Amino acid sequence: MPLFHTEDQAMLAESVTGFMADEGGIKKQLRHYRDMNCQDGFGHALWKQFAEMGLTGMLAAEADGGLAMGHVEAGIVLREIGRNLTPSPFLTTSVMGVTALAGGSDELRGRWLPGVMAGDSVLAVAVDEGPKHRPERIACKAEKAGNGFRLQGSKAFVVHGASADAIIVAARTSGSDTDNDGITLFAVPKDASGVSHENLRLVDSAMASNVTFDSVELDGDCVIGEVDGGRELLNKVLRAGRIGAAAELTGVGQGAFDITTTYLKTRKQFGQLIGEFQALQHRAAHLYSELEIAEAAVIKAQQLLDGNSEKADLMVSVAKAKAAKACNLSVREGVQMHGGVGMTDEYDIGLYMKRDRSLAEFMGDQYYHAERVAQLSGY
Repeated sequence: MPLFHTEDQAMLAESVTGFMADEGGIKKQLRHYRDMNCQDGFGHALWKQFAEMGLTGMLAAEADGGLAMGHVEAGIVLREIGRNLTPSPFLTTSVMGVTALAGGSDELRGRWLPGVMAGDSVLAVAVDEGPKHRPERIACKAEKAGNGFRLQGSKAFVVHGASADAIIVAARTSGSDTDNDGITLFAVPKDASGVSHENLRLVDSAMASNVTFDSVELDGDCVIGEVDGGRELLNKVLRAGRIGAAAELTGVGQGAFDITTTYLKTRKQFGQLIGEFQALQHRAAHLYSELEIAEAAVIKAQQLLDGNSEKADLMVSVAKAKAAKACNLSVREGVQMHGGVGMTDEYDIGLYMKRDRSLAEFMGDQYYHAERVAQLSGY
């Protein structure tokens, strides 16, 4: 399959690019909500506009009122979110949350999806329990209690956790902490008794929380999929989150590259445009090629995911590792080529570096995924 967008996807990209440039720009969104110390970290009015364009339900099935699109299309939105550093719950809600709910009952989807597609609801996904992404170990427990379950434990760095109407929680219902089986997913309502949050502002000004579940009583309707058989659904959610983060990283990298090349064409030193210095031209050309390779890896992984290929898991990790590496190169080169002003808040390039650091850790850093590639390749 060619590594470029179809005509319909190109039309979507054109529409989203214009919309995000107008409504999702840094001054209008990121700086605005950061400077007002917004406890949600994003604008609900923009989220409502996402819904009006049909973006919030693009991965939901048509039977549920969605657009039944794929990860390639979701990646188009995420790339523009990254390019503009737009604070948005799109990745956690419309990509990961909707993917999780697709494995649930009609009643469960009917409870949560209409709010998501209307832009009224936000979802969060709680998997990790420590400072690093390690979904292989899940200790948070859900024990049978009457007709439902009692949830006990904690989750770390849950993005939009305190703002979410429901938190998708991966909990252990049987076995030991590192067993592959014995995992069940739950949709925990925000008003459930026993749920508490320690709010955290991440380096890129996004909001997350450390969530504690203290004997949270859940009825059986909160279960997503099969009891004890949720590992495969969890893996599907993780793949969606990883390739989504990779797509956003390519946007962050491209956004940093764009403002850096603009700076090279306007900043003069010793009476000469710095973009005319051959050393900087070589570095910019190398960066351009790295970003193009990362973009190709991401599109390939998205296509394999949409085609339910058995090679998708491997390629998703390839894409996440490559996108993280290329984006990090882009923001570092950007700051260096800007010189000292690159470290000031007045210039946007430093904000790209912060978003890169946050996204690089989300759903596993490049070293975690490089190791996964080796393992999945038989090493």
